[in-house]
Amino acid sequence: MSIPKVLVADPISESGVAELAEGKLLQVDVMIGKSEAELLEIIGEYDGLVVRSQTKVTARLLEAAHKLKVVGRAGVGVDNVDVDAATKRGVIVMNTPGGNTVSTAEHAFSLLMSTARSIPQADASVKAGKWERKKFEGVELYGKTLAILGMGRIGAEVSQRAIAFGMRVIAYDPYLSAARAKSLHVELAERLDDLIPQADFITVHMPLTPETKHMLNRERLARTKKGVRIINCARGGLIDESALYEALKSRQVAAAALDVFEVEPPPADFALRELSNVIFTPHLGASTAEAQESVGIEVAQQIRAALLQGEIMNAVNMPNVDAKTLAQIGPYIDLGEKLGRFLSQIVLKRCDTLNINFQGKINELNTKPVSRSVLLGFLRQAGGQEVNIVNALGFAQQLGLKTSESSESTSADFAELIELTATGEGGWASVAGTFFGSTPRIVKINGCHVEAKPAGVVFTFENKDRPGIVGEIGTLFGKHGVNIASMSLSRNEVGGRALTVLNLDSVPGPELIKELLANTDIYSCQTVNLGA
Repeated sequence: MSIPKVLVADPISESGVAELAEGKLLQVDVMIGKSEAELLEIIGEYDGLVVRSQTKVTARLLEAAHKLKVVGRAGVGVDNVDVDAATKRGVIVMNTPGGNTVSTAEHAFSLLMSTARSIPQADASVKAGKWERKKFEGVELYGKTLAILGMGRIGAEVSQRAIAFGMRVIAYDPYLSAARAKSLHVELAERLDDLIPQADFITVHMPLTPETKHMLNRERLARTKKGVRIINCARGGLIDESALYEALKSRQVAAAALDVFEVEPPPADFALRELSNVIFTPHLGASTAEAQESVGIEVAQQIRAALLQGEIMNAVNMPNVDAKTLAQIGPYIDLGEKLGRFLSQIVLKRCDTLNINFQGKINELNTKPVSRSVLLGFLRQAGGQEVNIVNALGFAQQLGLKTSESSESTSADFAELIELTATGEGGWASVAGTFFGSTPRIVKINGCHVEAKPAGVVFTFENKDRPGIVGEIGTLFGKHGVNIASMSLSRNEVGGRALTVLNLDSVPGPELIKELLANTDIYSCQTVNLGA
């Protein structure tokens, strides 16, 4: 039997390379800086590939990688890996989400201090032969309010450092429980717009998703306290750079420090370069010797486990199950993920608990991977690409979300059922799904019996049960060009409160929602986007 071969295509620590080669169970070849054309010629020989951010693992490269079983990314992001193409070819993609936490937190706090005391600008001034003490008068951190947007691993580390400096810390994270916030000794803001005007400093630590893109936009920057200082060591795109330019120029924002950018490296005509009150670093958050040592060893251990023992750790595209089990439970994994995504979008935020209840014949199977897929779907909005089916449980614990599983041997209404219930400060919400033959369906929402396809755009609204209301709704949706693919209604009594669920062909716009809620017989509505 031949020894598996691993190609290290980007620089990792010597300790990481040594870890890979330990015991000579793997043949490890280090070839740094190869072009795609050069990689295409050799990649077919390898079972494993280790990259950082330089090498692009494209669909073309994966097509040529006939033996490739695993790609290990020494870092958090997998933007340089075509994960969809890898999944289609059965290639596991792993990252190392924990290795750079302290490094990035320290860099963010260093930039925060630099904005407070204009350290880079003062350094440049002295080196230019000047002595401008008055020009570089700074501000103290003690007693100031720091707003942390995103309280994952890195945000929590930043908060500890800020508290040690005597700062008041207020956090905004829709998925952080009140109990977890209390344990971190930070105040929890219910709404981002309530937090923004209070902050003397703002640091962002959110993943970049459609919901978080430009979360600090022109309107929010205008509502900040005049003289606020802003730091971004997370992802380019969280801050609208053109709006930030205007706010810095007008001095609404006193200073900013950016380690990440919407386009990296920034183009030659990057407007923010003109300003003296902004500090730049070239994506250095994870660039410490310790972080590189840590992620190098971590990715090496994961590659060894995958190729030598068949174990999967920190995979972003595959559950931790063998092929036979996956064939049996694959449909349930997909349904569980969709139910989790659905519940995360209808439940009130700050959930404390999530229960996954399995009823009927599904209990004859291994439900653990299904529970993980539920959690993955539920947390996707909070963690973006950092959350995967392997690390979802740890991510939930980090947010203070307690998860539990329960089972019932039979279901009152169905042969089998997956029912999720989330509880928190604002109450509870639930959703349940099953299969009609091989077709997945949502069959209960908040205890009401419905029937809806768990895909695409699902629109729910509560209304008064009265004659003609369904027609009025259909006419309104038609007026706005939104097609209704299917409709399901559930009511508690004649003339009482009803729940209506629609599968739509497109997302309803704000004007439609406004008109809908203007009807006094419509009590509430929600749009849930489940994708394909």
